[in-house]
Amino acid sequence: MINKKMEQELNNQINAEIYSSYLYLSMSAYAETQNLSGFASWLKAQAQEEVTHAMKIFDHVVERGGRVVLGKIDGPKTDWEDMVEVFEDVYEHEQKVTAMIHRLVDMAIEQKDHATFNFLQWFVEEQVEEEDSSSKVLEKLKMVQGKGAGIFMLDRELSKR
Repeated sequence: MINKKMEQELNNQINAEIYSSYLYLSMSAYAETQNLSGFASWLKAQAQEEVTHAMKIFDHVVERGGRVVLGKIDGPKTDWEDMVEVFEDVYEHEQKVTAMIHRLVDMAIEQKDHATFNFLQWFVEEQVEEEDSSSKVLEKLKMVQGKGAGIFMLDRELSKR
């Protein structure tokens, strides 16, 4: 049986993962308005991945005898200056999620919840990958200053995700 405090924090993380999906969908919509369908596709795939993360946590809570309680999802940002700003926000958001996952790991250790600690290790590794992939896109965008032929090459590259 899962501890009530851990259950609540995992419910909060489900909410955060759904919000992440909503944010990435908003970014995808913005990319579409810029005629950057490769960026839009990458962000839409990211949005779908976040829903998968939420469902993993959902299933864990249920499997441990807990109750999933879904909270309100805040509306995400809807406009950016350019794709550089979008990916600055992506990278910053992934760092925030990493901190949230680390906090959950610390709590699992504190609560001596070995099952949740073990479960969260997948998310720790996933966040390494998330930060790496978003920072690489951001650095490439900065190299081409978010303009010109470089952005179109990146758009084509990102469409292959």
